[in-house]
Amino acid sequence: MIEIVAWICGIMLSLGAIACVIRVIKGPSILDRVLGLDVLLLIISAGLCVDMAVNRHTDYLLFVVAACTIGFVGSVTVSRYVSDKRNA
Repeated sequence: MIEIVAWICGIMLSLGAIACVIRVIKGPSILDRVLGLDVLLLIISAGLCVDMAVNRHTDYLLFVVAACTIGFVGSVTVSRYVSDKRNA
């Protein structure tokens, strides 16, 4: 049963990753591209979480926490930089 759920999660995460790559390629602004890369990083982290749940281990937990934190800080930094450029 868990294998079926893992396959469904993998397919959904793959579709989300494809949509993020399309947004990064077509994105008209830098904010669209940064948001697409941030979501892609979170999709990779979610894939690692699915792997940890299926195989019942926590080997990638530190990477998942670090990736989510770095992605959040990077997105906030870029958005503040772009908003400061627009207000100037």
